[in-house]
Amino acid sequence: MTATADRDTDWDALPDDTFRSEVRSWLQANCPEHVRFPPGRMHWHECKDWWAMLYERGWIAPAWPRELGGMGLSPIKQIIMLEELERHGCGRMPDQGITQVGPIIIRYGTPEQQAYYLPKTLSGEAIWCQGYSEPNAGSDLAGLQTTAVPDGDDFVINGSKIWTTLGMDGTHMYILVRTDRTARKQEGISFLLLDMATPGITVRPIRNIAGDEEFCQVFFDNVRTPKKNLVGELNKGWTIAKSLLGFERLGIGSPRRPQQGFKRLEKLARARGLMDDPVFMDRFTALRLDLADLSATYEGFVEQVRRGEPLGPDVSILKIWATEAMQRISELMLDVGDEYGALAGDVDVDGTTVNVLSPFYSSRPGTIYGGSNEIQRNILSKAVLELPQ
Repeated sequence: MTATADRDTDWDALPDDTFRSEVRSWLQANCPEHVRFPPGRMHWHECKDWWAMLYERGWIAPAWPRELGGMGLSPIKQIIMLEELERHGCGRMPDQGITQVGPIIIRYGTPEQQAYYLPKTLSGEAIWCQGYSEPNAGSDLAGLQTTAVPDGDDFVINGSKIWTTLGMDGTHMYILVRTDRTARKQEGISFLLLDMATPGITVRPIRNIAGDEEFCQVFFDNVRTPKKNLVGELNKGWTIAKSLLGFERLGIGSPRRPQQGFKRLEKLARARGLMDDPVFMDRFTALRLDLADLSATYEGFVEQVRRGEPLGPDVSILKIWATEAMQRISELMLDVGDEYGALAGDVDVDGTTVNVLSPFYSSRPGTIYGGSNEIQRNILSKAVLELPQ
């Protein structure tokens, strides 16, 4: 097929098995090696060629409507595509414009905002980062204090955001700001769009324990953004922020990533001759059964999506299960790796090349992002088990 023909294809009309086969075969033939199973989150310069390939094929925005440049996939086909991308180890790109702010602009944005931002987001001309968390407002996001004060045709922003993923790569930010200091916490918050080249913005990368600069702190000193960049109603940004959750917890709770980690663990254990060791096999088997249970639970939620049913608060269990399973796998890898667990990058372990350390580093933030696991447990206790607060 030509790129034009691909863009004209109604992928959602294909039977699920046919669609999965099409996606799997194309990814196998076309996904570049340098974006498969990366040790950490990829920066824009590392993956922009892969972005361009997906964009030319019309596959960059699976959930967006076809008339706006997306694939128009149903929820179940979105999950199929996610599973196949994970199966082939396709690293996540700086895709928050596609997965988060793009759908918000489609739903709440003005026609002017849609016409200006959506094409740029699809093509990669606009790379978005998220301005949500603050030094004193993380899990308690409604406590944010960054302000935006009206001044003529602009809002003037002052404050700071932190843990801004790939903020150094962002050309634009979608930001939650307080526009009414007298309102209750969840009220008086607005959702703005911001050009990162605007004067008064300082981006300070944060080096993590692995030595990578994935997150940033961003400072705003009298930063102006036009009032036309307000998305939705003034002081109603909290409603928009909550709607960003969508299928996030289902995606984070996919068993694919811990399954890939488990395969690395098995590869390392075989290289070290531990598959006949009863002590190791006890821990190994417990993890394997844990992943089987996770997969079965995940498939149950997928069936809900397939039936067109909304996901309830019980989906939080997936996020807890998947991220904590991945951490347990990475910890056992360090135990098995012995001295190799102190070395960064690929190492030769008894004739087998494996990265022992990176799964440990990359799994650490998993229990924090997407809503910390403590918060997810609170959701389950109150909304599912109906325990007293």
